[in-house]
Amino acid sequence: MLGKGVVGGGGGTKAPKPSFVSYVRPEEIHTNEKEVTEKEVTLHLLPGEQLLCEASTVLKCVQEDSCQRGIYGRLVCTDFKIAFLGDDESALDNDETQFKNKVIGENDITLHCVDQIYGVFDEKKKTLFGQLKKYPEKLIIHCKDLRVFHFCLRYTKEEEVKRIVSGIIHHTQAPKLLKRLFLFSYATAAQNHTATDPKNHAVMFDTLQDWCWELERTKGNMKYKAVSVNEGYKVCERLPAYFVVPTPLPEEDVPRFHGHGIPIWCWSCHSGCALLKMSALPKEQDDGVLQIQKNFLDGIYKTIHRPPYEIVKTEDLSSNFLSLQEIQTAYSKFKQLFLIDNSTEFWDTDIKWFSLLESSSWLDIIRRCLKKAIEIIECLEAQNMNVLLLEENASDLCCLVSSLVQVMMDPHCRTRFGFQSLVQKEWIMGGHCFLDRCNHLRQSDKEEHQRQLSLPLTQSKSSPKRGFFREETDHLIKNLLGKRISKLINSSEELQDNFREFYDSWRSKPPNYHGLLLPHIEGPEIKVWAQRYLRWIPEAQILGGGRVATLSKLLETMEEVQRLQEKIEERHHSQEALQAEAALLLRTSARLSSLFPFALLQRHSSKPVLPTSGWKALGDEEDLAKREDEFVDLGDV
Repeated sequence: MLGKGVVGGGGGTKAPKPSFVSYVRPEEIHTNEKEVTEKEVTLHLLPGEQLLCEASTVLKCVQEDSCQRGIYGRLVCTDFKIAFLGDDESALDNDETQFKNKVIGENDITLHCVDQIYGVFDEKKKTLFGQLKKYPEKLIIHCKDLRVFHFCLRYTKEEEVKRIVSGIIHHTQAPKLLKRLFLFSYATAAQNHTATDPKNHAVMFDTLQDWCWELERTKGNMKYKAVSVNEGYKVCERLPAYFVVPTPLPEEDVPRFHGHGIPIWCWSCHSGCALLKMSALPKEQDDGVLQIQKNFLDGIYKTIHRPPYEIVKTEDLSSNFLSLQEIQTAYSKFKQLFLIDNSTEFWDTDIKWFSLLESSSWLDIIRRCLKKAIEIIECLEAQNMNVLLLEENASDLCCLVSSLVQVMMDPHCRTRFGFQSLVQKEWIMGGHCFLDRCNHLRQSDKEEHQRQLSLPLTQSKSSPKRGFFREETDHLIKNLLGKRISKLINSSEELQDNFREFYDSWRSKPPNYHGLLLPHIEGPEIKVWAQRYLRWIPEAQILGGGRVATLSKLLETMEEVQRLQEKIEERHHSQEALQAEAALLLRTSARLSSLFPFALLQRHSSKPVLPTSGWKALGDEEDLAKREDEFVDLGDV
C-alpha cells in the first residue's frame, strides 16, 4: 500500500492519524512491471475528438477517509470528456468489449456532465474555478448523473498537475462559443451512414421524407400531413424545419403568431387517435390583439374538432401539472443525498435517509409524471379520444409526457433505434432548450457556483419553505387568474374513477411486452434505481476481476432468469399439487379443520383430544345442559 497505510476505523468515527508514511514514489515500485508488460492502456477517441492534456501516476481513490486505496493510471482531458485509464484495464480490454458503452467508458466523464469541481488543500475542500495560485493534492469531481470521482495528485509531477487541473477547469467551466462544442467537430468528422430502411437506423426527422415515413408507420397519414412551411426556420426557430399538422389546416395559418397556437402532431395509436401538442399564444394586453387571438383559436379548434378528428381533450400542462421550478427544487434536494464524499457524511445522513428522501418530493414527481402519462393513454386507448397537450412553448413538459406515452404504447419506441428516433423527434426537433436547461455554455459567471442545474440561471433560485401559504395559495391564485378552477375540479373528479378502472383492469391481465405497458404508480412501488441512487456505496475495486458494474449486471441477469424459471415451474405444478392434496385431505380426514379452506395443505389428525372413555362418559349423560362445569386438564394440545 502506497502513501498512508492506515487500518480502517469505524464508519462514523474520525479516521486515525497515519501510522507510517512511504517516501517511495509509486513509479519506482512499478518500474519492473512496466518494463515487462510494455503495454499501456490506449485512449479511445471519437471522430473529431482531440487530446488536450494528461497526467500520469494519478491515483483514483476509493471514497473513504479511513484509508487511501485505489488504482493508479493516467488522467486525460479531451475536448469531449475526462477519462481515467487504469493500469489494470489492458488485460480486461479485449475480454469485456461486448459489455462496453461505445461512446464513453465506466471511468469517463463528459465535459457537460461535470457539475462541480473541488480541490483538497491540506485536508480542506474548496471549490475550484478560474486561475489557481495553488494547485490541490486531490481532485473531486461531482457529476450530474450523481457519480463522484476522487483523484489523488500527490504522486504526480507538478507540471502535469498544473496542466491537467487547469485544463479540466477551463474546458468545463469557461464560457464557450456554440461552434466550439464537441458535437460540431464530431458531426464534421463522423461519416454519414445512410440507410434505405429506416427500421435499421435512427430517424433524424430533418427531412420531409422522415416525417412521411413516421406517418405511414403509425397509420396517421389519413388525417395528418407533413409541411415544409418552416423550412430554413423562417417562421419560428423553436419549431422544427418540417413537422406534421392536421390535414384541413391551411399552411398559410402556420406563420401567424410565429407558429404559436398551431396543433402539431406527435404520434398516432392503432385506434386512429392521435397525440398532439400546441404552444400557447403570447400574452398580450391589447384588447384588439386578444380578440384576434381568440378568433384564430376558434378557427383552429373548429378544424380539429370536426370529423375525422371527433373529440379532442386538452391537457394544459402549464396550469394543472408540475412547474419547472418545482421539478428543479425537488431534484436539487434529491441529488444532495447522493453526492457524498466520505463515510462520515454518510452516517450523519443515514439515520434520516427515508425522511430526507420523502421530503425531496423527487419520487412523487416521478409518480405524478407516470400517472399523467397513463391518464392520457386511457383517453387514447379506452375512450378513443385525441389528446392535445398545451404548454407555453411546448418544449419542456410536452416533450416529457409525450415521450412517456409513446414508450408505453409503441413497442417500436422500446427498441434501440426506435428510442433514439423518439429522442430525436420529441426533444431535439421538438425544440427543448438544452443550452438553457443544462447551461452548456455557462454564460453567467456571477451565479456560476450558486446555480442549480437543469434550469436557466434566472429560474434557479431556491423556493421558500414548503407550506400552505406558499404552495396552496400560489396554486389557487394561478387558477383564479386563469378562470379555470371549476373546470379543473370537475375534470379531475370525472377522470379519477375512469382512470382507476382502466388502470386496474389492465393490471389484472397477463403482461404483453409487445403491446401496451403501464408501470406501477403507487407510492411504495416507485423505487430508487439501486445501482446509482441507493444511498452511498464506496466504489469497490476488484483488481484483475473485471468491472463491478459488469459483474453486478451479469449476476442480476442470472438471478432474474432463475426467478423466471422458478415461476414457470411453480405455475405448472402448483395447480396439480393443490388439487391432489385437497383430494387426499378429503379422503383421509373424518372431519374438516376449523381453518378450512385456508389449511388445505396441512393434514390434521382426526383423533379426539379427550380419551374414548371421556367421550363415553359424556354420552351417558341424559341432559348435558344441566350438568355443572368441571375443570378438565387437557395437557399440551
